[in-house]
Amino acid sequence: MTPDVLPYGRQSISEEDIEAVTAVLRGDWLTTGPAVTAFENAISELSGGHRAVSCTSGTAALHIAYAALGVGPADEVVTTPMTFVATASCAAMLGAKIVFADVDYDTGLIDPAAVEASLSDRSRVISAVDYAGQSADYSALQPLADAVGAKTLADAAHSVGGSADGRPIGDLADVTTMSFFPTKNLTTGEGGAVVCKDPAIAQRAHEFHFIGLVRDPSRFEIADEGPWHQEVHEYGVNYRLTDLGAALGLSQLRRLAEFKRRRTEITARYNAAFADTDGLRTPVQRAGVDPMWHLYPIRILGGRRREIFEAMRAAGIGVQVNYIPVYWHPVFAHQGYKRGLCPNAEQFYAEELSLPLFPDLTDSDVDRVIETLLTLVGQ
Repeated sequence: MTPDVLPYGRQSISEEDIEAVTAVLRGDWLTTGPAVTAFENAISELSGGHRAVSCTSGTAALHIAYAALGVGPADEVVTTPMTFVATASCAAMLGAKIVFADVDYDTGLIDPAAVEASLSDRSRVISAVDYAGQSADYSALQPLADAVGAKTLADAAHSVGGSADGRPIGDLADVTTMSFFPTKNLTTGEGGAVVCKDPAIAQRAHEFHFIGLVRDPSRFEIADEGPWHQEVHEYGVNYRLTDLGAALGLSQLRRLAEFKRRRTEITARYNAAFADTDGLRTPVQRAGVDPMWHLYPIRILGGRRREIFEAMRAAGIGVQVNYIPVYWHPVFAHQGYKRGLCPNAEQFYAEELSLPLFPDLTDSDVDRVIETLLTLVGQ
């Protein structure tokens, strides 16, 4: 974005954040050290007390989670098309068949009825996405998973800091993945985390992201080496977060409540301004959810989404579209997935426009967005 263009998302970095990272640079650890441990403990506390494994990105978190759940070529993963491609591709890379279930047209969240119709005896994971910042209906999805011996996964890249039915994000599904990309609800630069209710799955996640290294002597298969010994039982990767990123994340967590307050305030201003406007549809909030609004996904009706997108960009307002249905991407289309598979998702995509939403957005910025969009829609 050029300086005169208002971005649709942006990190909020304070002097305290800068000091926290600088302190790490002056210390003894740059990579995985005490700051990472402290950050994982803080994410665990935020998420209902379950073990958290930090990592290098939200995409890495999904790869780790599917690997820890044992996803492989004999399995099916049921997921939503209304997401970034990684929710599906990270399971596909492990050999799983991706089964797309349609979304609720009102919210963009995966529809439990569509999930139920998509399940089989090969279903290994139901992978939902907390689209725009509000949680999917895990109270409906969990019994469906349990009935076929599958696990639930919450892709909470948008929803960290929110809750549903009084329970925090991280406590709603068997496994939860998070993203700490700069435009997300808090940032570690690049980064992510996997939160697991089952300690055994959490340990698998930890070892997979730590190059597969086993350091517990009671599990060693080579018993005659010295105290330096460590060994690998299953392949893993290096997805470890650095202490630099973790220090930034710890500092950001201290402002998470304020980030949530401001995002909620901006969302309310948009809702009030657009509520009764012909040609626009404001986001629908699911009952029982206290969202951490990450996106403001307004709907542009009447087939005008592209026209309004281009006009908003021309006016210096950095709108975005989230997301093209995953199975439209050539990597899935070439495997035989056809357009029309999930009609609600395709209609949602055809109308969706993400307006600027981030904590440092000023009231005058919000007014500029509102006035510009109302003018364009009224033309």
